[in-house]
Amino acid sequence: MKKSVFTVDVVTQKAYGYRRGENYVYVNREARMGRTALVIHPTLKERSSTLAEPASDIKTCDHYQQFPLYLAGERHEHYGIPHGFSSRVALERYLNGLFGEAS
Repeated sequence: MKKSVFTVDVVTQKAYGYRRGENYVYVNREARMGRTALVIHPTLKERSSTLAEPASDIKTCDHYQQFPLYLAGERHEHYGIPHGFSSRVALERYLNGLFGEAS
């Protein structure tokens, strides 16, 4: 994330929040088996679909405070679109494709 010039904004028990200008992403601290669980804002779902398939339709978590509330679930939690990456190179390629090269 550092090469993509995202800076740590918040650290919770469940996620790291990163900011780059107006862009915000979360990285789950619960990621397993070496995969990075990146969660993007729901408004970026269409644009990101050409770059990588999401790991699931949505991921809800009360720690995603910068994202909208998911009102259709039993509990109203914030949500985003999760993606899994098995390497740092794949993650950086995805971030550069979605947000542009870091300057």
